[in-house]
Amino acid sequence: MRSVTYSMNVSLDGYIVGPDGDFAWSEPDKEVFRFWIDEIRGVGVHLMGRRLYETMLYWETADQDPSLDDDTLEWVALWNPLPKVVFSTTLSEVRGHARLVSGGLVEEIERLRAEPGEGEIAIGGATLAAEAAASDLIDEYRAMVYPVLVGGGIPFFPRSERRVDLELVETRPVGSGVVYLRHRVAR
Repeated sequence: MRSVTYSMNVSLDGYIVGPDGDFAWSEPDKEVFRFWIDEIRGVGVHLMGRRLYETMLYWETADQDPSLDDDTLEWVALWNPLPKVVFSTTLSEVRGHARLVSGGLVEEIERLRAEPGEGEIAIGGATLAAEAAASDLIDEYRAMVYPVLVGGGIPFFPRSERRVDLELVETRPVGSGVVYLRHRVAR
């Protein structure tokens, strides 16, 4: 069965976006960007909410910029054909290799797990991840921890009263003081 992973950049105090909506502090250096390129190779489908989808739309046409370096072109070549599922009640259409779903995250994950397919089911965005976590559907949490305290905003982990035991799978430094943490849900 395909595993469900939740991966995001996160501040040391646990936020993916600061209190002012800013996430410029998580702009990756070359080494971190290389890590994400390698990481996306293992993804078979990416689930995201409207905000992340709109942020990632940049990549749909980024390859038209003649000044892009080889790493960025490699990311675009991997990201654009990747199947994406966008959960939104406000969007009426999506572009590229995305399809729009207006509800049913649990049902969508169960359907994707049952289908034959390669690669992980990746979740991007705290709101979707919180919903998946509440239904015990996340298999791994992967945090790229940045050496910054942002003081509030959107938390990486959902604020719930449910305990979840985790097993450390991997930890390593990845450029500019950033540390990658990978934990599997203990079942």
